[in-house]
Amino acid sequence: MAQKVKMIFNPIANLGRAYNLAAPLHSLLPEGSDWSETAYPNHAKEIARQAADQGYDLVVAMGGDGTVHEVLNGLMEAPADRRPALGVVPTGSGNDFSFVMGVTQEPEAALRQALAGTPRMVDVGLAHLDNGQQFYWSNTVGIGFDTLVTIHSRHIPVVHGFAVYFAAVLQTIVQNHNPFHVKVRLDDKDWEDELLMLVLCNGQREGGGFLVSPASRPDDGVLDFVCVRRISRLRMLLTLPHFMKGTQSSLKYVGAGQFHKLELKSDRALFIHTDGEIITGFGSNVHQLSAEIIPGALQMVR
Repeated sequence: MAQKVKMIFNPIANLGRAYNLAAPLHSLLPEGSDWSETAYPNHAKEIARQAADQGYDLVVAMGGDGTVHEVLNGLMEAPADRRPALGVVPTGSGNDFSFVMGVTQEPEAALRQALAGTPRMVDVGLAHLDNGQQFYWSNTVGIGFDTLVTIHSRHIPVVHGFAVYFAAVLQTIVQNHNPFHVKVRLDDKDWEDELLMLVLCNGQREGGGFLVSPASRPDDGVLDFVCVRRISRLRMLLTLPHFMKGTQSSLKYVGAGQFHKLELKSDRALFIHTDGEIITGFGSNVHQLSAEIIPGALQMVR
């Protein structure tokens, strides 16, 4: 039976560079498909939720990790038995989730892959904040340092791709070296520490190529965490190559583990991003976060 396909395209992905990639893809969609472009924040979420209500079989997110994040949140609002499968055409600056999922990074080939690929059940994370926010996530939730990197990366227009994130990392080391004290419950275990960064991982990488959690798998029914304890600016700089190669587990000030549910309280307001989208930035009043895994929540076509 032919698929009913909804294409959701973010024309301003990767600072608008995605726009010129769209035109050749229209002809690849099967008859009866629908093409929608986003026009404002969370528009992709609304379109995806409507696509589920309208009986679409496949929703394809064309954009970066932020577009995928919005589409995911729209799909997850639909009942599981009416939830369309997700496909991705990566045209953003990082494209970390699609890379982790084995999606080719060339748009035309990625669309063909989404239309004819094999569905795979993937896990989805769910997070709650003490300000009442709730969101689903596919790849990572970053707290502290990597969120500040994401914030700074939005203001570096000269370069793109991995170079944006690398430049933002250097800026964050200089300007925002602010450890926070946390109390954490991981399933039934408690610990506390002073951290510069804590990343909750369903996928392996973020920031366009930083291998934060090389062992993470988005279909293993468990989430991973990686943290960097309080260290100097110089040591943080020297730590970067390890996160680029995925060798940070050899460092004594880097912690890691797995969990199904996490609860966190911080003495400082938390800077949080998820899947590259800034959830709380400067001016944050969030001090508590909980996160859990929903195993096999979504079909991803690749």
